[in-house]
Amino acid sequence: MVFNALVVDPDLEWEFIDGSIVKAHQHSSGAACEQETAIGKSVAGNTSKIHMAVDACGLPIHFSVTGGEVHDCKEAPKLVAELPKGDYIVADRGYDSEALRLQIKDKGAVPVIPRKKEFNSGK
Repeated sequence: MVFNALVVDPDLEWEFIDGSIVKAHQHSSGAACEQETAIGKSVAGNTSKIHMAVDACGLPIHFSVTGGEVHDCKEAPKLVAELPKGDYIVADRGYDSEALRLQIKDKGAVPVIPRKKEFNSGK
């Protein structure tokens, strides 16, 4: 609620989404806890991932936190569903998914997501 209260008059012509991994302290997980901790195990150890959406000025408009092993494409539909209507939603090729492109179009925005390179088998 506090985060949403700080979002004032965002410039929604362009919305950008991306994720960043944050390394957690080595003793940050393992204690008995009933709440979700959003700390996952990966090759880097204990990590969390912040999935963020920002407006055209780079100011945050929505975010979520998951375990570090969660791929961007897995969290993106939830993130996009929470965004206010914008003209364009921009993401890197880690978000390359037809389902996500359709979701963005259904919201009335234009997806700007590069396609992953297809590898040529040498033919």
